[in-house]
Amino acid sequence: MSMPFYVSPEQLMKDRADFARKGIARGRSVVVLAYAGGIAFATENPSRALHKISEIYDRIALAAVGKYNEFENLRVAGVRYADLRGYSYDRTDVTARGLANAYAQTLGTVFTTESKPLEVELVVVEVGAVPAEDQLYRLSYDGSVADEHGFVVMGGQAEQLTARVRETWSEGMALEDVLRLAVHALGAVAPDGTVAADGAERSIPASALEVAVLERDRPRRTFRRLHGDVLADLLAEDD
Repeated sequence: MSMPFYVSPEQLMKDRADFARKGIARGRSVVVLAYAGGIAFATENPSRALHKISEIYDRIALAAVGKYNEFENLRVAGVRYADLRGYSYDRTDVTARGLANAYAQTLGTVFTTESKPLEVELVVVEVGAVPAEDQLYRLSYDGSVADEHGFVVMGGQAEQLTARVRETWSEGMALEDVLRLAVHALGAVAPDGTVAADGAERSIPASALEVAVLERDRPRRTFRRLHGDVLADLLAEDD
């Protein structure tokens, strides 16, 4: 009788984590930045149908990197969670914190019990009535949650791009300024996925970007996509 192949729990968890991280790193980065009037999202995505940035509820949005089919299933589940909670209780009872906790449970359960973890990383964002009430939660493939402040960069070369954003971002920036910052950061990644050491940047046209905002002062539903001439004007550099 042959003995079953044994893998220690530590090695099993490490292998799953390495697998998920490699899958996420292959995706293009998403940059989330707070600005004076709300929160902005930007990513390089020429598709107009397969969104990486989506509205979840009145003041809540989701940004994701990784395998599209996996984070799309999570998006749909999040919308159902928000609709059910808002209908059963009150619309104000739907919060980014509650949604992040629900996603964390799902991601953590899959990571520990299934043979393959979800190759996704998420940011759940809620825009508050004032900047101090904004909420940004970053969720990893294993269900861990981080409460972020001001900005988040995930997917691809996230560490290097985070350093670039940290050097320039500050509280109270205008929308056009944070969008230009996001595009400059995304342009620092070459087509092969590497970050240029000399600071060289690609020029990314507005048509190749997916950009959206949660606007603080909009009534009820604050999510709005930016594209076409509106986005081009915001990204145009001053002479």
